[in-house]
Amino acid sequence: MPVLKEINTIDALVDRVFSYNPEANFDLFRRAYAFSSEAHQKQKRVEGSPYIEHPLAVAAILTDMRMDSTTIAAGLLHDTIEDTAVTAEDIKGLFGKDVAFLVESLTKLSRMEFRTSEEALAENFRKMFLAMAKDIRVMLIKFADRLHNMRTLEYLPETKREQIAQETMDIYAPLANRLGIGWLKTEFEDLSFKHIMPEIYSDLSGKVAKRKEEQEEYLSEVITILEKTLAEAEIPARVFGSRSGHV
Repeated sequence: MPVLKEINTIDALVDRVFSYNPEANFDLFRRAYAFSSEAHQKQKRVEGSPYIEHPLAVAAILTDMRMDSTTIAAGLLHDTIEDTAVTAEDIKGLFGKDVAFLVESLTKLSRMEFRTSEEALAENFRKMFLAMAKDIRVMLIKFADRLHNMRTLEYLPETKREQIAQETMDIYAPLANRLGIGWLKTEFEDLSFKHIMPEIYSDLSGKVAKRKEEQEEYLSEVITILEKTLAEAEIPARVFGSRSGHV
């Protein structure tokens, strides 16, 4: 998955969607953004930022997935029923039944409770997710929601971080894999590992960074040699390389 420029405004979100879907319903998710901003205006994230930054980040991840206007609007609104006084009927009246269905389905997923720890075992949880997600877009928004939460997990207490990371490793990563979203599975696992085994993760990250540095140095040497050899042979050429080692 390519690393895309971070989105932190609704205008940037519109531009991103326009780049892959010029026919998108831009008015729909502009209205969804405005409504969500108003609904969450008194709320803050754990680190103190305005809460609207989270729905906007979720919508941005959905644009990485090249999702449609309805899904992006639902991403912007996904916490309104659960965390504010907004009702499903409010969403339906303002944004239509499809958006309302997605937001209400996400709310039901968030409110799932288990009577025992055994009921929360990964396989049962995965089956319940799939059974409740009658529209695949519900799961994709849920994935985007979890991914942004994982990317900002450091602001939570250690115990909570470990709990969420383990759940992500046990449930979300395998689900993403089953749905064929390899880049998402990889990021879920990487972020989970970072919080479940922080010391080992730090050690491995250092070794990987060192290895990349060594590869870049080697690649630079190869490029220099090739450029010199081609110049001596009077062969016009442009030599370049990448971290993956391709020249």
